[in-house]
Amino acid sequence: MKIFQLKSKQLLNISLEESWDFFSNPRNLPKITPPWLKLKVTSDVPDKMYAGMIITYKVYPFLSIPSNWVTEITQVKEKQFFIDEQRFGPYKFWHHQHHFKEIDEGIEMDDIVTYALPFDPISRPVSSLVVDKKVKEIFNYREVVIKKMLNK
Repeated sequence: MKIFQLKSKQLLNISLEESWDFFSNPRNLPKITPPWLKLKVTSDVPDKMYAGMIITYKVYPFLSIPSNWVTEITQVKEKQFFIDEQRFGPYKFWHHQHHFKEIDEGIEMDDIVTYALPFDPISRPVSSLVVDKKVKEIFNYREVVIKKMLNK
């Protein structure tokens, strides 16, 4: 199985408390997701995530074909990091780390996404031609939207 990884870093000009409150609320995910994914949270979720929490979504990741996506929040360390992992969905493997760190300029937010596609090795050309670009596009979109929404 071929493993792919994307790392993203963004500076937030808000407090650690504000950063954590926004990103640890699963209801905010659709606000920072590109419209072409049509992401919709389909489970009833609280305002704050917790370890062991299961979140279900409807998403359209490839060729506008709908997919149900189930993730579990596997780890949470308040105001430092949380990790979500796909349990069922379009990827063979999905592990997403979200890290928050106070620095002199504000809050440094780091994302580390590690993923694999189904049908490996047949899917490798699809990954390099389409999926890798789409994952990068999602994070580029998030960076722009987050700057507009959260930075003061």
